[in-house]
Amino acid sequence: MIMWYQLKHPEKVISPSLLFYKDRIQSNISSMVNMAGHADRLVPHVKTHKTKELIGFQLEKNITRFKCATIAEAEMVASAGGKWILLAYQMVGPNIGRLFQLKNLYPDVSFSSLIDNQFSADDLNAHSLAENIISSVFIDVNNGMNRSGHATDTDLLSLYRHINTLPNLKLTGIHIYDGHIRNAGFAERKVVSELAYETVYPLLDLAKQDGGDDIMIIVGGSPTFNVHAQREGVYLSPGTNVLWDWGYGDRFQDQPFLQAALVITRVISKPTTGIVTIDLGHKAVSAENPIENRFKILNLAEYTLASQSEEHGVLQVSEEVWNKVQIGDVFYAVPYHVCPTVALHDYASVIEDGEVTEEWKIVARNRRITV
Repeated sequence: MIMWYQLKHPEKVISPSLLFYKDRIQSNISSMVNMAGHADRLVPHVKTHKTKELIGFQLEKNITRFKCATIAEAEMVASAGGKWILLAYQMVGPNIGRLFQLKNLYPDVSFSSLIDNQFSADDLNAHSLAENIISSVFIDVNNGMNRSGHATDTDLLSLYRHINTLPNLKLTGIHIYDGHIRNAGFAERKVVSELAYETVYPLLDLAKQDGGDDIMIIVGGSPTFNVHAQREGVYLSPGTNVLWDWGYGDRFQDQPFLQAALVITRVISKPTTGIVTIDLGHKAVSAENPIENRFKILNLAEYTLASQSEEHGVLQVSEEVWNKVQIGDVFYAVPYHVCPTVALHDYASVIEDGEVTEEWKIVARNRRITV
């Protein structure tokens, strides 16, 4: 039986390289819309795929708002036709000027960025005043992840009030990313997420009193997507869901998404009994996790990833498996973490019905496109 991931003509595809399964991607986008209730609630993060074609698919599904982390990703979205973009990052140094350049290049696009402290607010306001620009901002709230954002203390309300005094900043909304909440079971994940969200209530109440429904609340990521989908009055920001991966797929089995991105690899050596070496090193698949959580080969059942270097993945197998495996055999590996894996590749081969139909450039894998 031919499995969904197998290519009819793998000899036409180099290894290691990235494969995007088009039908599965489109299914995942539809599932995102269905889970949200309607497309207008979605602000999907583009960091996972970094491709213009996927922006096009989402626009076709009436998804009109997008979130990104880099100036390059923002430029990619704008060049693909996105008209509303949140840079979910605080602008510092030359990136402030680059953001203004983007606004000049795409005057019909709404760009926003994050603020989590008064110094950065004053800095962006001063630059905006000098450029005669009103800069749209979201307050970035730290409700437990401790990576960025302002803590949920009384000073958070002071930051809100301070931003509203700055003439060249427009407070568009509040950004609450709870990526630290990764409980496997939905019920437990929901409880933890609710507790974290409750810490933001004082700010949300103040914002509602001042701005009413005009203040956007963007909350959550992929793990808590289906938790916050049940919450009224918020926008949802899944990212990984569009491609899915081994890590989230195994942990969050309550979400209906399909693995849609693999890396094709081949056996390049059998240096000694029980050892099979493939051309899947850590230059081709994300390697920030422990070695047992790098990738999973879908068409090889019994193996252990013994070591990995830049261009090699060394598999330990039984003597029986070793005798069966041949030099040049093709394996299909699902990454544990797909987002940084995609960023390691210049392009993806797009697969439809087992055939490569086109190639998509991973445009925003670079830190700089034109700006």
